[in-house]
Amino acid sequence: MIDQPNGVFSPVLTPFHGDLSPDPERFVALCRRLIDEGCHGLVPFGTTSEANSLSIEEREGLLEALVEGGVDPALLIVGTGLAAIPDTVRLTRHAVGLGCAGVLMLPPFYYKGMSDEGLFAAYAEVIERVADERLAIYLYHIPKVSGVAISPKLIGSLRDAYPDTVIGIKDSSGDWDNTRMLLEDFPGLRVFPGSELIMLEALRLGAVGCITATANVNARGLARLYAGWEGEGADDLQEAASSVRRAVQSQAMVPALKAIVARRIKDDGWLTLRPPMTGLDENQTTALFAALDEAGF
Repeated sequence: MIDQPNGVFSPVLTPFHGDLSPDPERFVALCRRLIDEGCHGLVPFGTTSEANSLSIEEREGLLEALVEGGVDPALLIVGTGLAAIPDTVRLTRHAVGLGCAGVLMLPPFYYKGMSDEGLFAAYAEVIERVADERLAIYLYHIPKVSGVAISPKLIGSLRDAYPDTVIGIKDSSGDWDNTRMLLEDFPGLRVFPGSELIMLEALRLGAVGCITATANVNARGLARLYAGWEGEGADDLQEAASSVRRAVQSQAMVPALKAIVARRIKDDGWLTLRPPMTGLDENQTTALFAALDEAGF
């Protein structure tokens, strides 16, 4: 298994051409810029990436372009979890084969109300089919979006069966009590909260970093928080980061982030979203940037 990086990770936005095909050039440029601005790692094909609007071939092509474009695969945790086991296996093998540090794996998410035993069997089948000692899995707990929760019982069963493979979790539950439980009840599990609103509290309890959508636009501020979380000014750094987060999430997150990137680098090509997502209207855009100004961003 590749040594695992800690710190601030950005689930990277996916740019599209006008015909809605992915834009590898803009994608690689953004990823390189995020590393330069302080991100310790990247998560291609998370929720912020519009990942479940991308085909398997599109994901593979973008990931290959990223590695060929000079981004170190050891800094990448790649989203690979799909509803069908063979698709998850294919994407996971691809990421491992390119030397990526790990994969972020949703549970199979179409059928709801499945038992922990069924979800365990799905994860186990992927692990056994990939059959590669380099594989490092981060579970992706985002029940408000996926509709499928990753329970403590399931985490415990996977950790017992595959302690060297199932090594971490991104907790995007939005529930601090759940994040705290993970940190307290699963020693050795690499926990990434999915929002910087609880980053400082989580780091103080042993979190290894944060995987947050707003790293796409606030990598420097988040890197300062990570670097200074044990210092006297940590609470002020947390509040500064939280203020930006609250401003961004005052509008739909992905369109808002793309609007910020487009304005920052003066490239309206970043405003394109793949349906069913739609962009912000004029009033929403005005409100977004007013909120960011108020946050001092």
